[in-house]
Order: sequence, then structure tokens, then C-alpha cells
Amino acid sequence: MKKSYNGVPLPEGGEAIQYVDGKYLVPDHPIIPFIEGDGTGRDIWRASQRVFDAAVEKAYGGKRAVKWFEIFAGEKAFRAFKTWLPDDSVDAARDLRVSIKGPLTTPVGGGIRSLNVALRQILDLYTCVRPVKYYDGVPSPVKHPDRLNVVIFRENTEDVYAGIEFRQGTPEVARLIDFLNNDLLKGTKKHIREDSGVGIKPISIFGTKRLVRNAIRYALKNGLKSVTLVHKGNIQKFTEGAFREWGYEVAVDEFRGSVVTERESWILGNAEAYSGMTVEQNASLIEPGLEFGNEDYRKALYAEVKHVLDTIGTTHGGGKWKQKLLINDRIADSIFQQVIIRPEEYSVLATPNLNGDYISDACAAQVGGLGIAPGANIGDGYAVFEATHGTAPKYSDKDVINPGSVILSGVMLFEFLGWNEAAKLIESSLEKTIQQKFVTYDFERQMQGATKAKTSEFASRMIENMQ
Repeated sequence: MKKSYNGVPLPEGGEAIQYVDGKYLVPDHPIIPFIEGDGTGRDIWRASQRVFDAAVEKAYGGKRAVKWFEIFAGEKAFRAFKTWLPDDSVDAARDLRVSIKGPLTTPVGGGIRSLNVALRQILDLYTCVRPVKYYDGVPSPVKHPDRLNVVIFRENTEDVYAGIEFRQGTPEVARLIDFLNNDLLKGTKKHIREDSGVGIKPISIFGTKRLVRNAIRYALKNGLKSVTLVHKGNIQKFTEGAFREWGYEVAVDEFRGSVVTERESWILGNAEAYSGMTVEQNASLIEPGLEFGNEDYRKALYAEVKHVLDTIGTTHGGGKWKQKLLINDRIADSIFQQVIIRPEEYSVLATPNLNGDYISDACAAQVGGLGIAPGANIGDGYAVFEATHGTAPKYSDKDVINPGSVILSGVMLFEFLGWNEAAKLIESSLEKTIQQKFVTYDFERQMQGATKAKTSEFASRMIENMQ
């Protein structure tokens, strides 16, 4: 570890968080890097840091304190160092392990296409965690926002976000299209138009299983009822369809005693509901219209039913499956409907990269929007907590933006460190402040009788409400 990064010395009295044997060792005065962010990030970070420090002081009476250490990315970095993401900033995030950041600008033109994606890929922050829950008093466009309480585990390094794209009209895309059309697609009715841009969508066994593994571990640790694999496998059979299959594999192979798949629950439930039911009768309830399938299809389904009853009938039967973590899957377009009309049926959503990007924002809209949507990017030994909204440059330095996204990302950070008392203090103070209708303009315009607060004033009221 260096003594300084980007020419800035580490704060005195602080220690680096260590990562040993898969566990974080957190000192009482950890050095935590922060990137204030572009645009409105400056106002948001100033307000959020005050809240964080007040909560830690209140919770631990001076025995613990965060030693904040600024690192640079985005516009501020470019102005100072002529690069959007200095190597020293990446080194600091790596060496000090746990960081937090505000929103960053995506540079226009060449170079890094997204600073957020770059950080995730450089540090292999393969799990994006987005909890979505309702805080009492927040204005919402739905009737029962309190029924939605999900945590989204989004794969963070693959899918179309891998950045493997070829621009239309370049020699590279011409070579690729020629290879696809005249080699891999030769003799088929499929054809790529020569004036296309082409992107490649990799989804791997390794990337899928480590993401789903983390989602299942989280659900089991927190006593949640289900993990849902979200995919478009009915169309993209060898990428998102494979994500579904590999997700089920890791669940059954590594967590057998603690989980039951949805199809297994149907089979076990049928056997319990109808005493003496044959395998064939059970199969006909699992797949209505089975009699119209061919012989091989029927035999495969009979074998599936028999295998479930033989292998987990004792351990999961007799109603015991109802106490297990349910592993199911939903088509990506369907889940957008499900989280609106049946939100209480879902606990954890495990998704490929693009699906997770979409569904996390859609869920956030139901509970108040991106202004209070926190997030974290977590790998093995590294974590970056972040605001999930954009930079809103037209509101820069006007002290008007809702700081909730960064504040709640701080709640996630403190929970990650094991500082649960500080996390709870911040969360309860945020909710109390909103219930008092002392809110920033994005909420005030939707709430009757509300007082419009500045970003800094909202933070001050939160600190008052901790007392």
C-alpha cells in the first residue's frame, strides 16, 4: 500500500481494511476512499458525509470513526490529471478495498465508455446488489409500494456490458459479418445485413454460477423465501437460457439441503396431496397436455418426477420443502408485470447484466425513484458502494438534489462493515425526516403540505432526528 495516491497522503490515524480467508477485517478507524462524483455529486457527497459521521459518532461515542480519503474519477480527475480514471484512484480502491462514490459522467467520444463499468471490470466487482424497499411517507405511483421488498443481484461483468462491439461500416465489422454469414450461418435462412453494427453477448458458466451463488447465500443468511432467476431464455436459449440452467445447477449441486426448485415443489406437493399417486399421474399435473407429447418427452418427464421423489422425497417431503429456500425462474418481460401485481411473491432476483439494469430501475420507480435507490458493486475482496442515478448537471452546485441514493448506499456500506448500529440510525433518521415531510424538491412536488428543503438542510434535519 502506498502512503499517498494522486499526490494526496493517506489520513493520519486510519488503517486499511484487510481481507483474509474470505473475510473482511475492519479496524475501528478504517480508511475509506470516496469519489464525490460529477455534477450534483458535490452537493450530495457533502450532505451524505455529514450524515455518516454524525451516525457513527452517535452510535459509537468516538470509539469508531471513518477516515475518509478522496480519490478522483470523472470530470474532476480529468481537469486535474488529464485522465478520466487515474491509475492511482484504481490502486487506492484496490489497496483500501471498500469505497463509496457519487454519480459519474460517462465521457463522450473515445476512451472509457463508462467509468462505472470500467471500475467494475478492473476490480472484478462481479455482483451488483440493489436493494429496493419502501420507506413510509415516500410518494409513489403505485397503490401499495410497501409490498415490494426485493434485493436484485445483477451479474456485473458479462452480457452486452462486456463492451465487445463493432461499429457499422468499419473493416472489423465487415470481416465479422462476412465470417458469420458465409461460415457459421451458411446454409441457413439467417443473415446479418451488411450495414449492421454488431455486439457480442457473452454469458459464462463461471460468471453465472458465482453470481447466483452469492444471491443464494444472501437469501439463506437473511432468512428470505425465494431466489428468482430472471432471463429471456425462451428466445436467447444459449446465453440467457443457459443462465437459467446454470443457476439451477449451482442451487441443487451446492445448496441441496437448503433449497427446493419450483418444479420440485410441485412434484412433492402433488405426492403429498394425492396419496398413492403414480409417477405418471404426478407428471401429468406438472405438464398439462403431456399426452400430446412424444414418447421420449413423456419418458424424460417421468424420469424427472421419479428422480425427485427418490432423491429428496425423504429430506424435503412431508411438507419440509415448504421451509426451504425456493429457487424459481421468470421470463424477463414477465417480471416487470410480476413486481407490480404480485410483488410480495419475490425476495431476491438474480439476473444477467442487462436485465438487472432494467428491472432495478423499474423497481426503484415503485418506491420513490432513483433518488433513494442505493447500490453496491461487490467482488472477492473489493466493494464499491454507489449512487445509482445520473449526474443531473443542470442542478450542479444548487443544493437542491435528493441525497438519498448515496445516503442509503452508505447504509449498505456500514452493514457491509458490520457497523449495523450506525446503519440503522441512518435509515431510521431518513424515514423519520421523510415522514415529517421535510424533503427535497423531487418529493415535495408530489406531497401535499410538504416543506421543500435544500440538500444540506435535509442532511441537517436527518442529523437532528438522530438525537
